[in-house]
Amino acid sequence: MPLIVPFAAPPPALADAVLPALALPGLQALLARRRAVRDDGAADDLNAPHERALARAVGLAGADGELPLAAWSMGRDGLDPGDRVWGLLTPVHWQVGLDEVVVTDPAMLDLGEGESRALFDAVRPLFEDDGFVLLWGAPLRWYAAHERLRHWRAPSLDRSIGQRIDPRAVDAGHPAARDLRRLQNEVQMLLHAHPLNEARDSAGRLPVNSVWLSGCGPRQRPTGDAELDERLRGPFLAGDWAAWQQAWGALDAERLRAWPADRSLVLCGACDGVTLQPAAASPWQRLKAGLGLGAAPTPAQLLASLR
Repeated sequence: MPLIVPFAAPPPALADAVLPALALPGLQALLARRRAVRDDGAADDLNAPHERALARAVGLAGADGELPLAAWSMGRDGLDPGDRVWGLLTPVHWQVGLDEVVVTDPAMLDLGEGESRALFDAVRPLFEDDGFVLLWGAPLRWYAAHERLRHWRAPSLDRSIGQRIDPRAVDAGHPAARDLRRLQNEVQMLLHAHPLNEARDSAGRLPVNSVWLSGCGPRQRPTGDAELDERLRGPFLAGDWAAWQQAWGALDAERLRAWPADRSLVLCGACDGVTLQPAAASPWQRLKAGLGLGAAPTPAQLLASLR
């Protein structure tokens, strides 16, 4: 079972400022005895590299933007997806401009279970009147099912946070695009006038003013498993690089310095990923290492290579 670490590399423009001070002896030792397998992505990918790595590890198939992560996540939340087509419906805050919006990290909402359930109960009739089935999984994980979500290609939340996007452009050619945009507009109008959001706004807290739909598809039977360590996510998305460095140091000390010889480690940037796979060194490789030839990259060099 691999360990997947999202947001393990800073943006390339910040690499020279952030990485030199990062001391990761556990990762350095792993690099000396592991084979690195790259997964290079593109800036316009709809799924993040850690989502692709998760799909490979657990055995989920799907095109970019169509990985059925919602149905997989439902199982983790103790819900039965059955045979329906599910999407992950995340309560979010949009910073709205004239022609585009910026999606704020939902973790910044600090949305408690009571608040989440109240908002979920408020929007559920809108979806049910449109033929959807809605289930509550966690404060930031609601699930919506409808046959219209089949082959709905959408950027995942982790590919959208902090980015300027045009919601009207999301899979605009899909047969259900117009209906889904109408439904989202109805949800936004309901949330705008909801007393809970008015109270949050008065208290200086971000209101929940929209939802984000992603990870759509029917259930696929998992064939494997994976572990995610997401401690770098919050500092990365907040641009708090001192906290990100501190979190990386803790991850290295707590997990990587005693890393099992038979487990893979997947490090992911915003676009690219690299899997450090167990690999026995040949006599020639051991000789080269002893002579200081063909030395493994440093952690800073590896992380700087990930976009």
